Amino acid sequence: MESIIITTAVVTAFSGILAFLLTLADRTIGNYGEMKLTINDDKEYIVEGGDSLLATLISQEIFIPSACGGKGTCGYCKVKVLDGGGPVLPTELPWLTEEELEENIRLSCQCKVKEDIRIEIPEDLFNVRQYEATVESIEDMTPTIKKLRLRFKEGEEMNFKPGQYIQLKAPIYEGNDEEVYRAYSIASPPSHKDYIDLIIGYVPGGICTTYVHKFLKEGDTVEINGPYGDFYYRDEYDNDMILVAVGTGMAPILSILYHMRDNDINRKAKFYFGARTPEDLFLLDVMEDFEKNLYDFEFIPTLSRALDEHNWTGERGRVNVVLDKHIKAPEDKEAYLCGSPGMIDSVVGVLREKGILEEQIYYDKF
Repeated sequence: MESIIITTAVVTAFSGILAFLLTLADRTIGNYGEMKLTINDDKEYIVEGGDSLLATLISQEIFIPSACGGKGTCGYCKVKVLDGGGPVLPTELPWLTEEELEENIRLSCQCKVKEDIRIEIPEDLFNVRQYEATVESIEDMTPTIKKLRLRFKEGEEMNFKPGQYIQLKAPIYEGNDEEVYRAYSIASPPSHKDYIDLIIGYVPGGICTTYVHKFLKEGDTVEINGPYGDFYYRDEYDNDMILVAVGTGMAPILSILYHMRDNDINRKAKFYFGARTPEDLFLLDVMEDFEKNLYDFEFIPTLSRALDEHNWTGERGRVNVVLDKHIKAPEDKEAYLCGSPGMIDSVVGVLREKGILEEQIYYDKF
């Protein structure tokens, strides 16, 4: 018994000494003092050194897209580091192309602020804010897709472009021990700034989709930040529009269509929407309303797994196949696409074959 007591005392004393040394190291070796952070050569901040560039930017209420909480596993939080930042770390290399490395692009969650640092970020990111919002409604669109309306606090508004996205935070919940952010396109009209709508599909095992589909309730408060993204409606052209989406990719297209309706934009547009079965189609009443109230709009759903029992009389096949059949070359059109990388790549291939210029094809892969 005496030897156990002595051993316990020695271990306790050793642990205490180790904790003291770690604390001392953090306050001395890890104390980098104040650093100067320069952004876009015209904004300067005095910040505490030693933290990641991502965390440092957040401390100044400058939000960079980041879905993994700074773990270096999503590759979203890229910035251009002109001076400072140290060498590129091995944890960054899987997410950076050769061209990005040559342009000094870094993952801000892996880059440490240990010296004065000078960076470049898109000016739009200075408009990004953190919000708390109330879940006003949750509607089932299909068995696996929900539509959320998030209402901001009284007096708060979000200014966004039709097509942009926000990041929604999934908190710790039963079965999930980490907070993560996930990106979701805004589905509501930009003219309504006091709320946003999101369309979120369930992904088995997905941290945020599980939170939304299994735990989130009307009346709950959620944290979001945004808006983000360079996928949005362009008004410098007036040629015909091709809109393409599958599943929850309908969200940013909805926002664009609402914007066209609210601003009386007179452009011809066709929306090709891909689904598997009739059960996967949703918001058909909204599409019908657009067909009645927009200048010249047609909604063209296509089903890839329609059976005879469905009595489906519309288009069949994947959207790229239907597009190939409908669009004649050469075409002078503008295209907005949202969906999986495979869908986007196949549709872009069809559009380019039809003579549509690459610079007039805008897309959001998810």
